[in-house]
Amino acid sequence: MTTTMHTRPLGTTGLHVSALGLGCMGMSALYGDADRAESIATIHAALEAGVTLLDTGDFYAMGHNEMLIGEALRAAPAARREQALISVKFGALRDPDGGWSGYDGRPAAVRNFAAYSLQRLGVDHIDVYRIARIDPDVPIEETVGAIAELIEKGYVRHVGLSEVGAETIRRAAATAPISDLQIEYSLISRGIEREILPTLRELGIGVTAYGVLSRGLISGHFDRDRQLAANDFRAHSPRFQGENLQHNLNLVDALRVIAERKGATVAQTAIAWVLSRGTDIVPLIGARTRERLAESLGALEVTLDAADLAAIEEAVPADAAAGDRYPSAQMAHLDSER
Repeated sequence: MTTTMHTRPLGTTGLHVSALGLGCMGMSALYGDADRAESIATIHAALEAGVTLLDTGDFYAMGHNEMLIGEALRAAPAARREQALISVKFGALRDPDGGWSGYDGRPAAVRNFAAYSLQRLGVDHIDVYRIARIDPDVPIEETVGAIAELIEKGYVRHVGLSEVGAETIRRAAATAPISDLQIEYSLISRGIEREILPTLRELGIGVTAYGVLSRGLISGHFDRDRQLAANDFRAHSPRFQGENLQHNLNLVDALRVIAERKGATVAQTAIAWVLSRGTDIVPLIGARTRERLAESLGALEVTLDAADLAAIEEAVPADAAAGDRYPSAQMAHLDSER
């Protein structure tokens, strides 16, 4: 991979990461079966290409994803292992059947979750720690305060947030310095531009943007007739259903015209668009294979000028997507959507 990897600051807490991060969730859960050996090889290839940020959640396949990353880091050359910065989400409660039972942001729970993550990852500290969704029964100040205590003890380096709205961001930032907010942001998920992104920039907080390819929907690789496995999140996602899917893939077709004119793929163009939104935004690419990783990294070589951006905006206007980004039960947990 011959791309040139630059770094970007995540907020003003001193954290600098690669311009693209690797979201590792799909290597363990929610997108159907994954190949363990290929997943580890993909993590190694990402590190070799200069990717420093690895993102996971302790509830991704009930710890499987953390153990996978730990295994990959142990097998990586020392120099590559030392460059890795790990971002962990916690708080989701699961059951043995794979069900979801809410979120726990109590300080005692924060310390408990962290202890298990450190063990599974095989590290002595977590670089960014964040609750995946706020616990409605626990003030965000208590949850963030508990992470700040872990920082004082050396177990965590930075406090992050995930899927919270402007008011919660302000309350959290008044409690402890916040490095970044992790939130969905893509050509077809632009809600943060109204209030959340301005608030983050006012407070000097960065963004790690997940879902930049909308779970493959705007990657250019999703086929209209594709059959999804029952254990694939997209089989239940509103944007992948019926007429919604047809409408959204029509947007992809329009984007493809611009991508081809640029000599880029649809995925590269979509990622490049997110990169263009500001140096305080770090897209997370959810590649599960070295092939998809190489394609995504190629976005770093795509330059979008004013005419390109205008054409993209015309092809895929803000709020053009059909369907919510999560099923209604999960949308209810998003403080960022209130």
